[in-house]
Amino acid sequence: MIVKTFAIYILAALGELGGTYAFWRWLRGGGTAYLALVGLAALLFYAVIQTYQPEGAYGRVYAAYAGVFLVGAMLWGWAIDGKTPDRYDLIGAAITLVGVVVVIFGRRVFA
Repeated sequence: MIVKTFAIYILAALGELGGTYAFWRWLRGGGTAYLALVGLAALLFYAVIQTYQPEGAYGRVYAAYAGVFLVGAMLWGWAIDGKTPDRYDLIGAAITLVGVVVVIFGRRVFA
């Protein structure tokens, strides 16, 4: 289940980040309408892929996804826009990932 959850996180982050980036490039960057369609399709993919998370823990799992999204957005900015994270970005990302681990594994490890 953990591998499935993290696979969904990665796919969801790619869909959400790719979709919002494509839409942003269309709306703010003067791109073609094709970018808007690609962005909307990617956002739809994101919404659909999130439905594969377990129902009983959806709120908790989705909350933990927020941390994965934060780190993914930082990596996206670095890879796509060339915005290198500084030490505060990296410290914040590390803190966020600790939170993700606590939310997902805390009951198993600390209870």
